[in-house]
Amino acid sequence: MDGSRISPALRPCRPPLRRLFSPRAVGALMLREMATTYGRSPGGYLWAILEPVAGIAILTFAFSFFFAAPPIGSSFALFYATAMLPFALFTTVANRVSGALVFSRPLLSYPVVTFVDAITARFVVNLLAELLVFYIVITAILLMFDTRAVPDIARIGEALALAALFALAVGTLNAWLFLRFHTWHVIWSLISRPLFLISGGLVLFERMPQALQAVLWWNPLVHVTGIMRSGFFPDYPDSYTSAVYVCGVSLALLLAGLRLLSWQAKWLLLER
Repeated sequence: MDGSRISPALRPCRPPLRRLFSPRAVGALMLREMATTYGRSPGGYLWAILEPVAGIAILTFAFSFFFAAPPIGSSFALFYATAMLPFALFTTVANRVSGALVFSRPLLSYPVVTFVDAITARFVVNLLAELLVFYIVITAILLMFDTRAVPDIARIGEALALAALFALAVGTLNAWLFLRFHTWHVIWSLISRPLFLISGGLVLFERMPQALQAVLWWNPLVHVTGIMRSGFFPDYPDSYTSAVYVCGVSLALLLAGLRLLSWQAKWLLLER
């Protein structure tokens, strides 16, 4: 079929740059996101806190029976929190951003709302929620336990920023993949399940076999976990971490996702 005969509404297209982002549209979508994701029940925000707390408590309870002390520091709770909380931030934000276009499909039919607005709104709302969870849980652990930790705010902030950037990048690319390939939901679910185990959550990276280290080093979350732990444990050997590598991978994935969506977002939404 001659491409000139295809209806303009069904052609993959890229909106003009000046219309890719609208602060007013983002603000409205953020309010909608807060109302639907966290405001449907009184326990919406509470569950966001209880979920990682439950995971940390289970790991602390289980491993304290087998080991007298954690691999680093003096608190099992802090040791697992420094891995689980940035990982929870990544998975939650990435998954929310991945479904941003499907979630906002009815609103994306309006010219004033673009895919960038939908992604930005979901990213900001869920990132702020996860940062609040991180602050509450870490503060509670530091007050309740004798952790002997020396928090380095700059290093902790660096780890959180890298986790957020990587989540945005993966979520943006997934937003296109979810629309383009129906089976990608299942594939992504299978890929993401073992991520915590291969991101240094339970076993320190430097204590893994050399052959395994050579493979897992390419996982950006390994670097995020290492940087986060160095933010609480000054003696932690984090020389293997590279913020530049995480930024490079994240920006490459983010640009790829934005490019693909700018070409095909409208077409894929109408097609499906």
